Amino acid sequence: MPPERPISDVLNLLRQELSITDNIKLKKTKNAVQRALIATIDRLSKILKVPEKGLAVFCGENMDTGDFICITLSPPEPVPVFFYRTDKEFHLEFLEPMIEESSVIGLIIVERDAATIGLLKGNRLEVLDELEDYIPGKHTKGGQSQRRYDRVIEQMVHEFYKRVGERAKEYFEPYLESGKLKAILLGGPAYAKYDFLEGDYLDYRLKQLIIQKFIDVAYQGEVGLREMIIKADDVLREQQYLEALKAIDEFKLHLVKDDGLTIYGDEELRKALEVGAVEKLIVSEERSDLEEWIELAKRSSAKIIVINDEIPEGAWINKTFGGAVGILRYRLF
Repeated sequence: MPPERPISDVLNLLRQELSITDNIKLKKTKNAVQRALIATIDRLSKILKVPEKGLAVFCGENMDTGDFICITLSPPEPVPVFFYRTDKEFHLEFLEPMIEESSVIGLIIVERDAATIGLLKGNRLEVLDELEDYIPGKHTKGGQSQRRYDRVIEQMVHEFYKRVGERAKEYFEPYLESGKLKAILLGGPAYAKYDFLEGDYLDYRLKQLIIQKFIDVAYQGEVGLREMIIKADDVLREQQYLEALKAIDEFKLHLVKDDGLTIYGDEELRKALEVGAVEKLIVSEERSDLEEWIELAKRSSAKIIVINDEIPEGAWINKTFGGAVGILRYRLF
């Protein structure tokens, strides 16, 4: 259900569907469909308004095992269409694009005649493109010929850098516009990376995201990207540190405003995660059940912020709230 869809309209549709299920000839199928519709109607009847990002409900019975499942969640991004279907399997095609990593790092390795563009999504590395061009090297010409030859070479380098910048924009812009692109690492051998940045070959919005540490990398391709990530480990940690500070500040702000968008207490937090109401989960790395919380957050597409006592207010989260709190997408009560 998209955000603007009235709950009452959907309930009317489901009640109409329920009224005609007696026409289903196979008793086992009829019972399964009726059970799913009744469960869906029951859950929607308790919701006054569709949340600002929309709502998704999945109810059904495994015809082989008899196991029944009913999940209600608000996705991390607005639901694009209204879609109702009674089928043998759940339809996830409208929600799958939303569960991509919500925080990605852009990667660019550039030299005068080669470049690699990639993404770091959590702990997954993705090579997006590898570009090559033929740029002549040193020559033995002299006088006017040398200067003319140098100008030709520099023009070829300029055109190659321009192509790299255009490709980077093509690949990174969707992540930039969705707010998922948090930073860009720029690396390469010698001075090529400096020339590339100073020449304004990158879109100004992407240029603003470049972490101001240029990384010397000897290789292109996946090997070069991995080398760059390893060398930038301290910078990436700093990025995660700042992200944790912002999340804790946001939690404190909602707490002070008492707007109903904070949640804490293991039982309450777990229930909120199960229904997809948590936008950000802030959890301490000292929790013995850290992996369990991370798995719960991944299932509901909640953003995961792992903290420790070295982060200001990290100890406060630990001592006051047991090391796990959440920021909600919408009020639960």
